[in-house]
Amino acid sequence: MSSENGERGGGAEGAPPEQLALIRESVRQAKVPKAKPRTWRGAALAGELPVARVLVDKGVLHLDRYFDYAVPEELDADAQPGVRVRVRFGAGRHRVRDGRREGGGLIDGFLIERLAESDYSGPLAALAQVVSPEPVLSAELLGLARAVADRYAGSLADVLQLAVPPRSARAEQKPSPAPLPPPGVPDVGSWARYERGAGFLEALASGGAPRAVWNALPGPEWSEEIARAVAATLASGRGALVVVPDGRAAGRVDAALTALLGEGRHALLTADAGPEKRYRQWLAVRRGSVRAVVGTRAAMFAPVQDLGLVVIWDDGDDSHSEQHAPQPHAREVLLLRAALDKCGFLLGSWSCTVEAAQLVESGWARPLVASREQVRGAAPLVRTVGDGDLARDEAARAARLPTLAWQAVREGLKHGPVLVQVPRRGYVPRMACAQCRAAARCRHCAGPLEGQDAGVLRCGWCGVEEAAWHCPECGGFRLRAQVVGARRTAEELGRAFPAVPVRTSGREQVLDTVPGTPALVVSTPGAEPVADGGYAAALLLDGWAMLGRPDLRAGEDALRRWIAASSLVRPQGGGGTVVVVAEPTLRPVQALVRWDPVGHAVRELAERAELGFPPVSRMAAVAGAAEAVAEFLAAVELPSDAEVLGPVPVPAALVGGPRRVGGPPVGERWERALIRVRPGSGSALAAALKAAQAARMARGGGDVVRVRVDPPDIG
Repeated sequence: MSSENGERGGGAEGAPPEQLALIRESVRQAKVPKAKPRTWRGAALAGELPVARVLVDKGVLHLDRYFDYAVPEELDADAQPGVRVRVRFGAGRHRVRDGRREGGGLIDGFLIERLAESDYSGPLAALAQVVSPEPVLSAELLGLARAVADRYAGSLADVLQLAVPPRSARAEQKPSPAPLPPPGVPDVGSWARYERGAGFLEALASGGAPRAVWNALPGPEWSEEIARAVAATLASGRGALVVVPDGRAAGRVDAALTALLGEGRHALLTADAGPEKRYRQWLAVRRGSVRAVVGTRAAMFAPVQDLGLVVIWDDGDDSHSEQHAPQPHAREVLLLRAALDKCGFLLGSWSCTVEAAQLVESGWARPLVASREQVRGAAPLVRTVGDGDLARDEAARAARLPTLAWQAVREGLKHGPVLVQVPRRGYVPRMACAQCRAAARCRHCAGPLEGQDAGVLRCGWCGVEEAAWHCPECGGFRLRAQVVGARRTAEELGRAFPAVPVRTSGREQVLDTVPGTPALVVSTPGAEPVADGGYAAALLLDGWAMLGRPDLRAGEDALRRWIAASSLVRPQGGGGTVVVVAEPTLRPVQALVRWDPVGHAVRELAERAELGFPPVSRMAAVAGAAEAVAEFLAAVELPSDAEVLGPVPVPAALVGGPRRVGGPPVGERWERALIRVRPGSGSALAAALKAAQAARMARGGGDVVRVRVDPPDIG
């Protein structure tokens, strides 16, 4: 206190009469203190619908249900269905004061609905806080999330963590722009190249819900064709959703939509935008300001209003499989959305997955393909180099690259860039017949055979040892597991063509585009940049490193990656040539030569149906410590047609190495069992696994057991 204030005798006692009167008036006008937001003890409840049903953000299966809370009168206006709230969770029945349950920790949640009374007979805790009055969880999104949780034996809270992005207060405070009127019906454009392309667009523009599996022609036109499908849907007054594997593909569709429709008609939802911008775009979609969405995997839950079309591009890409629980696949989520919203569905790719072929065979979707004349006119020339060619080729034995590959590179560099695809490190081969290259499979369950340290063969699914294997195709007895090294590819090519620049695209740096000037572009699968005017030639090296992986999808995935790279090459009429170093008699190689991915998928589907493989059957993986897995399998009530394969040891995680999805932590030894059921029993299997896991979690303690439904890497 200063000397001047001291002389005046500070405080109310020494204040002049006018100041004293002002203080008394302020005290009289002060409101009665509110109850603390932590418990709202003594606060009046809402006059109407005083009960709030809340989903708490606890991603554990035994708490996968709704909880009732009392709504204080102060929160009545903001506590509406769909808003984010905070509640007290974990208080016991004995912690009741003034008729309200108190205690427990604060936890986030979503308000699902308001009720007049609760089914719970005891005292209710009160809502602690309405985080934001912005309704972010619609009834449609809630229904989709519940369907995904049931499909993958997961919790609703875990799915909503994937579906609803984190809140940004600044984004919520900014109004979204007014919605634009529907655009006009677009021209058919390059869809005219497909036999039913024009009819597909007409159905969308007229308000229909066509469902198609689209085998796209090679070349860069696919993004423009997706944009025209979206524009046709918007012209009918409905919304559209497009999910692509990565940000590069999203950028191409974004540019195509902007060129076709202009700014303001669609939102781009990718991780590159940052949390605030992404949430602002998401809110614009939720509020109905934007009717079209393009994005990566997380956009599969985008709350597009009046959804008329869902599109997924390249559904075989690993990026479409979510890594967080319950690990849904974007294709399956969009199939659920198409069924729930009764909207159109378009699955497009240069290649064709077995799941896509199954959609066509079942009659759920129609094929959208071009004629063979159109395919031959758009595809490059594909040439093969097999083991026999390599054995007779002196250049291949000396420098790893066969003479045909050198010639293709030399000729291609005269006209433009040349793409060289090299499998990334980490590809592990499976066992195959050394004579005919047929995959070595278990006689008991048809799983892949793996070589052990002692030279013993063991099934990777059921664990049964194979002492006297012979090839059912050719009768051979010798096995082969070969990976051709690719470390020196860029160095060898750089030395062979010293005057040509060499660019690399891979994990460390992924190039989006390269100029159309002569250059060597060495890329790992999935990271191939787009060349201006297309590549003059492409080399697909180390075919065995991709075909020999111990995975059910090895052949399908190898073909998909080869076709994706070859689609960036100029057509055969423009001099485009592709050289693949792989045995030409193998089914995926033959499909590439004929440019027939649909035929390959159909034959693969028939083979899997005969052997009982997914997607014809439904399968789940249960992994954990040996005792925990055995206890879980003994407790779960499986459907009557369920077949348990294994358990077998899971490869241990290496210190500093990448950890496989569903794999053990470093230093732990796990086992994995596969559970297979027939078509139609998938829902029963998921429900049984979820119930068993929930009961196990409710008991508490014990080692971790991880359950994955339809894992993409079953071996």
